[in-house]
Amino acid sequence: MSLKTTIPLVALYCGSRAGNKPIYREQAILLAQRLAQNNLGVVYGGASIGLMGQVADTVLAQGGEVVGVIPAFLLQNEIAHATLTELYVVNTMHERKAMMAERASAFVALPGGLGTFEEILEVATWGQLAQHSKPIVLFNVQNYYQGLIDQLAHAVNEGFLSPEHCAKVVVCQTVEEVMQAIQLATQQPGSLQTEHV
Repeated sequence: MSLKTTIPLVALYCGSRAGNKPIYREQAILLAQRLAQNNLGVVYGGASIGLMGQVADTVLAQGGEVVGVIPAFLLQNEIAHATLTELYVVNTMHERKAMMAERASAFVALPGGLGTFEEILEVATWGQLAQHSKPIVLFNVQNYYQGLIDQLAHAVNEGFLSPEHCAKVVVCQTVEEVMQAIQLATQQPGSLQTEHV
């Protein structure tokens, strides 16, 4: 694998749709701009549509670096982005998720559907199992993730999830909070961990 990226990458999990409210797109754009302005790249699912395409377009427009990872069977549905810094076409969803997790220094879930839920919860599970200690962030745009946040609290109350492991998933309401959560988890100010999953 010939890597072209030169900066730390943040995994952005988000919808291949834009959602019904303009604020989802607006906040995705704002976060992508802030990441690029802070010399952080993005690794994501490789599509050119929905919030996925929006964050890639925004980071690239800011002169940032974007890595896409897309399974071959999704090429027709999700339409691979044509101008990324790096694009990998893999065979399975498992390969996609593994490569994204390997390349990422932090994980952030923007609004999305089943795939977004599954991806952020999987990296949270890996964190619980001590497979990584990278930041895990739910970007709770206009309380989009309130149902999931309530379910996590319910799991703690019912004795299925420890408060310590629940706390590994950081809930953020604003772009600034997301940026702070990423930076607070670094060992040195301004630099992200490069620990691999």
